[in-house]
Amino acid sequence: MYVLTPGKRFVRDLTFAAICLALCMVLPFLTGQIPEVGSMLCPMHIPVLLAGFLCGPWWAMAVGAAAPLLRFFLFGMPRLFPTGLAMCFELAAYGLVSGLMYRLLPKRTANLYAALIAAMLAGRIVWGAVMVVISGVSAVPFSWELFAAGAFLNAVPGILVHILLIPVLVMALRKAGLTNE
Repeated sequence: MYVLTPGKRFVRDLTFAAICLALCMVLPFLTGQIPEVGSMLCPMHIPVLLAGFLCGPWWAMAVGAAAPLLRFFLFGMPRLFPTGLAMCFELAAYGLVSGLMYRLLPKRTANLYAALIAAMLAGRIVWGAVMVVISGVSAVPFSWELFAAGAFLNAVPGILVHILLIPVLVMALRKAGLTNE
């Protein structure tokens, strides 16, 4: 079995983080071609969640925080305020929680789903909290109805894609020996 030294692990984690950040830039172009549900698939969430499983909580948190900002500066989307700002915190929470849960829980399939669902819930709660703060200091309206719609109802296609796709990818990467274990 090949053992990673600390220096090699750093390079590997940095490489996976860079790949996940690049996917955050590209995937919205692919899903944007699907009328009416493209943005509901939450394409930037997939690489951030994968980063948590591949390179750990801190790298994934950095990928999640940087992705909306970088995408805005490169392509003008998502709008920086309020959407992009709230997404920075949401995606950072996704990466942090998925990475921490994956690191702390035994490596069983059920725990993979537990880590994924916990990260998705935590990210949505963080998004809602940031939107409450934004609405308190600006003229951006936000209510419980908008929270429920934005975090859960409109995100159902993305939630389903994440629950179906991410565990399969992580299990395949685990079998290939590429996860952070």
